[in-house]
Amino acid sequence: MRKIYVLFTTVMLACIGCQWHLSSSGNESEEDIAVERYDLIESLYLTTGDYSALQQMSTEYPQQTRTLIEDVLRIGRVDDPEINVRFLSFYQDSTLQTLIASAEQEYANMDDINQSLTDAFKHLKELLPGITIPTFYAQIGSLDQSIIVGNGLLGISLDKYLGSNYPLYLREDYGYTEHQRKVMTRQYIVPDCVGFYLLSLYPMPNRTMNQVERDTHVGKVQWVVNKVMKRTVFNTLYTRSVGHYMKSNPNVTVEQLLLNDNYTEIR
Repeated sequence: MRKIYVLFTTVMLACIGCQWHLSSSGNESEEDIAVERYDLIESLYLTTGDYSALQQMSTEYPQQTRTLIEDVLRIGRVDDPEINVRFLSFYQDSTLQTLIASAEQEYANMDDINQSLTDAFKHLKELLPGITIPTFYAQIGSLDQSIIVGNGLLGISLDKYLGSNYPLYLREDYGYTEHQRKVMTRQYIVPDCVGFYLLSLYPMPNRTMNQVERDTHVGKVQWVVNKVMKRTVFNTLYTRSVGHYMKSNPNVTVEQLLLNDNYTEIR
């Protein structure tokens, strides 16, 4: 059975390589993270119809392509004989073509993201030694999910991180609030990757929960994100409550915190 991907939006967490291969300079360590530029191959196909790009998507990035088509865009099955035509046609919309161009301009260089991911996940592994580090890749969606997690992969939808004043985000027909747009920026990519990866590893308990319990669970994850990022990314009532709880219980590990579903202890 194919594993189900966990699809996230930035708003939820905020509320509570012509071959497009990555090159190596030979100076990277095994722990260095480099986001695979799946988005560049995707962009080449969707803007020019280049068949070699489509082949590369299918042969080198089969899981990423399946996830994009089936789980993010939901335009059909990847083995449908007509899916390539449908996929290309879907992105001929002028808005989506604008998104593709904007994403490739804004993220022509992702060295800063790679370094920040390397630092953050190194620190995360110090806090949670047993976790595995996923393979990161970038893609262009259609203004739906921000982060996609599953099968050892973590996908970053660049179209959701084009800046709080990006013109499309400001359009009334998209309905993004100022608070939502605040987190649709480059500096939120790494915190979102950490947070949503943690939520995939430590999901909410499989039981009925009230809103305070759900907010507290997200607050725990956000507190860990702040700790990993070494700055206050999220400052909410619930992150402050978690901070107070951890200060009062210095022997509690981060893993114990994330596993603790007795939310009354944390309030």
